[in-house]
Amino acid sequence: MATIDAQTEAAWRQRFKQFNRFMLFMWQLGFGKWVNSMPQWSGQIMVIVHRGRKTGARRYTPVNFAELNGDLYCTAGFGPTSDWYKNVLSDPDVEVWLPDGWWSGTAEIVKEDMYRIQCLREVLNNSGFAAPLFGVGPKNMTDEELDEATSNYQLIHIRRVQPLTGPGGPGDLAWIWPAMTFFLLMILLRRRKK
Repeated sequence: MATIDAQTEAAWRQRFKQFNRFMLFMWQLGFGKWVNSMPQWSGQIMVIVHRGRKTGARRYTPVNFAELNGDLYCTAGFGPTSDWYKNVLSDPDVEVWLPDGWWSGTAEIVKEDMYRIQCLREVLNNSGFAAPLFGVGPKNMTDEELDEATSNYQLIHIRRVQPLTGPGGPGDLAWIWPAMTFFLLMILLRRRKK
């Protein structure tokens, strides 16, 4: 991370965990497109579904991303200690929830690639408030400055394999909206009768 101490990093990790729970819930409610409607603030967000390396349980992590030449790129901004990053290293078969679909995919870590900085810059440009919050200005930094400021960041490349449908994906809780609407309508109608 760029110039923050361990205590501050731990505090931000906790805040991002809370924010990520909210983001995941929004995706489950079917609001993935809405979540991505204000990229200048929240960034472009997708959800990576991965397997816990110890438990094998499905895990869900919202991350900022960029799409370049049909492939997806994201970064573990908290570096190689991020649990989701360790999980993807252990099992690269992932799913991604995108604003326009749900895909199975294969993740790979981008180490030394001639396009690494270019791809990382795009991801950080798409991060909304996150990159500037940590002192990284991808729009104003030279390649060398960006490389130095993000030396701990891990770039992940995800190749989409096939589209997915069915239960267990984005919008799984979308049934809540019609049920809530019906419930509220019943309450309003009862109050009008009184």
